[in-house]
Amino acid sequence: MRIGFDAKRAFVNASGLGNYSRNLLNALYLHSNEYQLVLYTPEIKTHLLKEQERFEIHSPEKSLAKIFSPVWRNFGANRLKKHKINLFHGLSNELPNGIHKTGIPSVVTIHDLIFLRFPGFYPYIDRKIYFSKVKYACQSADKIIAISQQTKDDIIRFFGVNPEKIEIIYQPVSDVFFHPDIALGEKLLEKYSLRPDFILSVGTLEPRKNQLAILKALRKGNFTNQVVFIGKQQSYKQKLDRYIAENKLEKQVLFLQNLPEEELAALYKMAGCSVYISLFEGFGLPVIESMASGCPVITSNISVLPETAGNAALLCEPGDIDGLVENLRIFLENYKERIKWIEKGFDRASFFNSENFAHKMTRLYNSIQIQ
Repeated sequence: MRIGFDAKRAFVNASGLGNYSRNLLNALYLHSNEYQLVLYTPEIKTHLLKEQERFEIHSPEKSLAKIFSPVWRNFGANRLKKHKINLFHGLSNELPNGIHKTGIPSVVTIHDLIFLRFPGFYPYIDRKIYFSKVKYACQSADKIIAISQQTKDDIIRFFGVNPEKIEIIYQPVSDVFFHPDIALGEKLLEKYSLRPDFILSVGTLEPRKNQLAILKALRKGNFTNQVVFIGKQQSYKQKLDRYIAENKLEKQVLFLQNLPEEELAALYKMAGCSVYISLFEGFGLPVIESMASGCPVITSNISVLPETAGNAALLCEPGDIDGLVENLRIFLENYKERIKWIEKGFDRASFFNSENFAHKMTRLYNSIQIQ
């Protein structure tokens, strides 16, 4: 079977949708050898999706890429027939326009509907575009993958989709996180002048991710631990920088971005704990990455995060700074408690390994009538 994928995010997004796309493609390659994996992307980059020889890749000519990439991606349904695609999977909330006319069965993964839940985070025109794309994808797809029960409920609520059309398949974690390189971690501690009890926070720096709460807990609890933020730096970083300067925390805080997975896994392993105190998520992959790497987790008790974490993380309200301080003390000052939660976290993470995920995807693909 030749399966086509909208793989743009796998090539250009370092986190979030990019991680999902890369983890899915690599899991299928490693554990489902019955498929030919055909990737469609308006831009090819080599630093994110490694070992590209595993896949058949199609993209516009370089001379045309900048001008026609949006059109090439969104209006390429007829191209799929030319390439004899048996099934198409949109990995990031959308399908090519016109795919419903081609006779090619399709699957779409919907990650979240945050733009409808929290419209204030998005410009008006972006919300209109997202709504149109997701609506078309939900109508046209033979099957919809929701990455959590929360996302499935939102698809039903906002788009009136038949629940039987939606299947929940939790996203996988890269195998790298189950085998962090301790020697690399020690080198990174030396490189960044870190002590092995630092607090780690992974995710794009934006208001929804709520990283300011970590700094407030650091200050309120009089912690001397360092904090490492890893993620794309947006305008929210200015707010964090102001708080850091006002409270003289410059020597305790480090910002990093664009780290290879191997380095990220190693830093999880070296950290005292990780904190993912987001206001709303579609899944919250850093929670599981942390658990797989042997790092205890503090996360929010709202949105999808309790669903993601199971019973393997300490939870608190995103705005409860006192609660966050208490949870930090448990992990940073109580060795036995820390080990207990590391073990629970690893058991939880094993549910999200790539082999389990590939088997679920294989069952889904094979259940769709191929024309």
